[in-house]
Amino acid sequence: MIADEEEQLYSIALTMIHGVGHISAKRLVDGMGSAVDVFRHRKSLPDSLPEVSSRIIEALDDPQALTRAEQELLFIQKNRIRCLTLNDADYPSRLRECEDAPIVLFFKGNTDLNALRVINLVGTRHITGYGEQACASFLRDLKALCPEVLVVSGLAYGVDIHAHREALANGLSTVAVLAHGLDRIYPSVHRKTAVDMLTNGGLLTEFLTGTAPDRYNFVSRNRIVAGMCDATIVVESAAKGGSLITAELTEGYHRDCFAFPGRINDEYSAGCNRLLRDNKASLLLSAEEFVSAMGWNSVPPSKAAHVQRGFFPDLSEEEQKVVSILEKQGDLQINSLVVEADISVQRMSGILFELEMKGIIRVLVGGVYQLLP
Repeated sequence: MIADEEEQLYSIALTMIHGVGHISAKRLVDGMGSAVDVFRHRKSLPDSLPEVSSRIIEALDDPQALTRAEQELLFIQKNRIRCLTLNDADYPSRLRECEDAPIVLFFKGNTDLNALRVINLVGTRHITGYGEQACASFLRDLKALCPEVLVVSGLAYGVDIHAHREALANGLSTVAVLAHGLDRIYPSVHRKTAVDMLTNGGLLTEFLTGTAPDRYNFVSRNRIVAGMCDATIVVESAAKGGSLITAELTEGYHRDCFAFPGRINDEYSAGCNRLLRDNKASLLLSAEEFVSAMGWNSVPPSKAAHVQRGFFPDLSEEEQKVVSILEKQGDLQINSLVVEADISVQRMSGILFELEMKGIIRVLVGGVYQLLP
């Protein structure tokens, strides 16, 4: 078995260890460097990770976990499904920085999960004509402004499926994050759209085959939707709903959240209006305003060329790398810089602070970083 397959095998097995949740699994892998080493050195885990209990060490001896993992690995290989572990370069970098990121993902499709710009559209399953129109016009205009943006949602009824279909209609890549394994599609009436997405996007899940779309899984799924994106856009939402959970997770991950406003008496605008009232989301009226708020406006070549690296002789290698990215890409948020530079969020924050103190960059409204002329 090659090294990548071995890491996949043990990552899958770790997800099935009783008593190991999302956060503890990620801490184990981060602490030991790989899922393989978590299992191989389980007896000495307390030496490296003192917080690991004897109960977890005993649970890691469960042979059934590896047996089930071997079955899953055979299934994904047979069906040409990609298994992405935390150490895989194709694993969503934005999601990797989240404390509760899954240690393994299963992906079937053809898009880059680390696209420069990634958004999600979420909302009620009871979308109205207003929501349909807002979704359609937003993605149509966004395509003209940011043709390479990746659109993420959850394949559910309502806003989710409209977001996927409108993205496809406008030639935008779109990914559905599922609340079940890749041996099924739920709801089944969305199968055709799911198949269409395989050629311009894909299907992503953390769940093993045989996992049913139970209610709790949708809540767990929402953290992936929020964590892998630069911004969450709530199209329509009642006073309670899964999209509000996604918005809350977005805030916890320090990502941007936007919401379309609605009339005060409309049931499926109540959640959006509340997010706006409580300053948990920014008002969204158009794709142009969204692109401006995110700092995704295209930068004329003359402006980028005006900044010369030669002005900054005392920068570290990482600082020079960030400056070069800003020269090439223009104004960017920290999440985009993390993806481009392949540097952790924590480290990137320190680099940006140093560059700001040296008078090389400045931060704009919305957390956008810009080179000073």
